Amino acid sequence: MNDNERVSVQVDGDGVARVTLVRIDKSNALDGPMFDALIAAGERLRADRTVRAVVLAGEGKGFCAGIDMQVLADMKDGSIAGTRDLVERTHGLCNRFQYAAWIWRELPVPVIAAVHGFALGGGLELALGADFRYATPDARMSIMEVNWGLVPDMGGTVRFYDLMRDDVVRELAFTGRTFEAVEAQGYGLVTRVVADPKALALNTAREIASKSPEAVRAMKRLLGAQSATAAAPGLLAECVEQQKLLGTPNQVETVRASREKRIAVFND
Repeated sequence: MNDNERVSVQVDGDGVARVTLVRIDKSNALDGPMFDALIAAGERLRADRTVRAVVLAGEGKGFCAGIDMQVLADMKDGSIAGTRDLVERTHGLCNRFQYAAWIWRELPVPVIAAVHGFALGGGLELALGADFRYATPDARMSIMEVNWGLVPDMGGTVRFYDLMRDDVVRELAFTGRTFEAVEAQGYGLVTRVVADPKALALNTAREIASKSPEAVRAMKRLLGAQSATAAAPGLLAECVEQQKLLGTPNQVETVRASREKRIAVFND
């Protein structure tokens, strides 16, 4: 593994693929190369007919801390992580950032996210790209984009409404508060709360891999078809709103205040 590697991919002999975020020194935070590495991993596995199921996990202290704060600090002229036009559909229904999470829904085989430590902001949206999620009881989660003066823009607004009540989505999104996996399970964000989510995810993946691959792939297609068409307008809408916010004075002030550990001063 070299210093620039963000994601490792291992395919076991039983057809179970392990996709692991390995940017440990940055809590697996999302930067431009991480988005690209996630997409590349998904595309590699989509083309591999030997793969029967996928486990998506993170090394180190947690699953994924969300957007790299340096990415926000480096924003210039409304561009972020090397992308200027968020509205352009570069990957089917999605832009580059959305596809890093959405590609797992488009994979022809089931994907299980194993969450420990934290899944914050974009990290939570990434986990929601999986078919289901196992998490440790103390895993912390947050729809935290409001804390950076932004909105969820990795398909989160679509997935939140797939899984949660309207009032719960609003309370969590407007406040950006942190909650743990037991609470998240009650909201529908987490499938099972267990002490060792990676071990359970691997066991479940192996069970799935033992089933007829044609039947499993057919079920993934059927279930995916129920949501893809309805998702398209929502995926586009969140990018339109994000494009309006990026680089605005209040959004920049939000990030600056956070880095300087002070209360933000906004202009009406």
